[in-house]
Amino acid sequence: MTAADPAVELVELDWCGRRVRIEHQWLGRRRTGRPLLLFLHEGLGSRSLWRDFPAALCSAGNYRGLVYSRPGYGSSTPRAAHEPLGVDFMHRQALEVLPALRQALGITEPCWLFGHSDGASIALLHAAHHPAAVAGAVLLAPHIFVEPVSVQSIRQARQAYGEGDLRQRLARHHDDVDSAFRGWNDIWLHPDFLAWNIEAELASIRCPLLAIQGIDDEYGTLEQIHRIARALPATRLLELAQCAHSAHRDQPDKVIAASVAFIDGAHPRAA
Repeated sequence: MTAADPAVELVELDWCGRRVRIEHQWLGRRRTGRPLLLFLHEGLGSRSLWRDFPAALCSAGNYRGLVYSRPGYGSSTPRAAHEPLGVDFMHRQALEVLPALRQALGITEPCWLFGHSDGASIALLHAAHHPAAVAGAVLLAPHIFVEPVSVQSIRQARQAYGEGDLRQRLARHHDDVDSAFRGWNDIWLHPDFLAWNIEAELASIRCPLLAIQGIDDEYGTLEQIHRIARALPATRLLELAQCAHSAHRDQPDKVIAASVAFIDGAHPRAA
């Protein structure tokens, strides 16, 4: 957070007996009566790494938005070095941190979740366990099980972090870049994580879903969103050619158009 960006705020919340600060930014708060979108970032993401995409989507749909960094990312409280992430780290974000953040910010209405990668998985878990709190979800490159291609690309990310410029690029978006990277990278490459799978929990989801995946996604195959659709047949799918893991960066116009059509289809604009 910088003085040049007064719209970025910090809120403290109690996370299982520990006080943590969460950086967050509201978008379009005066658009009363319009859907509220909560943006859930990827495994190496943060509030700032979304760049201008949340503002562009909220402007296109006349939505309200909330963008935040999870603990360990951005300017939120860093992860302590002696506290590695567990296999259940996405469950803890979905079932502990996100409800605590909503309570701290006074968010009581059902929200739309817009998640990318790990953030999309967190969105699915939150929707499954808190169905009354979620109006719908847009999922970019969600993970519901671990694939070999994911592990291979995450190994390559470790090499790029140690030998390339990935650490330097990420350091612009995280107060403690080593905490952010190591927490994510170490658990995804831990042998126990290979069995991680949330497919059984999808059956509890009651809200509409739009699942988007790039055909050239280096972190997952189309089987991820296809399995979601098999479990929840009402799920809408969008497969994007010439698109990798970050569809909101590779093809933002198509993602925005599809998201607005999907959300407004369930929440028509007032005349």
